Amino acid sequence: MTKVWDGFIRGFHWLLVVGIAVLYFSGEEGWLDLHFVVGYLLLALMITRVIWGVIGSDTAKLSSLFHHPKHIFAALKSKSSHTGHNPAGSLMVLAFFVLVFVQLVSGLMTTDDILMEGPLVAYISYELAEIAGDIHRLNIDILLVAIAIHIVAIMMYRVKGINLVKPLLTGKNDIDTAAPRMKKGWIAYAIFLLLVVVVLYIWGQEPLNALI
Repeated sequence: MTKVWDGFIRGFHWLLVVGIAVLYFSGEEGWLDLHFVVGYLLLALMITRVIWGVIGSDTAKLSSLFHHPKHIFAALKSKSSHTGHNPAGSLMVLAFFVLVFVQLVSGLMTTDDILMEGPLVAYISYELAEIAGDIHRLNIDILLVAIAIHIVAIMMYRVKGINLVKPLLTGKNDIDTAAPRMKKGWIAYAIFLLLVVVVLYIWGQEPLNALI
């Protein structure tokens, strides 16, 4: 067995799953204070992931997510495991990065015209805020479709005998390959906590106080 995911990458994955679920349901139910706080937490998490994609473990590097199209198609047909994300999985990860950032940034520029507005609304025109709101509502549907595709892909790989979930729980792959260079996950968690404090201090005090 080979360690392929550091502690932060594993935690990031499951925090993102929980965060998107809470973000969706809080938005649907109109729990806007919770919606904004979770949005700020996810923004800090995603920024940390980008930073870790530069300074983190080999399998966490953003550079490891870019592959030639022929390698992506080959990965779709392959029945073998891969150290880290395979080329097809990397494409999905990049798609998630874009979709999640679009959701978070558009949320910062969205207002309900009644009680709540994103912290960037004051710096943009009303027309742009309206466009951001439309994008925010449309993008969440696209994100949900992407999640469904992701789950189906995981199930298809499982049928082929490849368990993609287990490594994200244990950090280890079942195949014996050259171990990628790992960095200590606590470094990324420290960056994340620092960003959480900064983001909540700048933007999140009002909704956080309302929740508390």
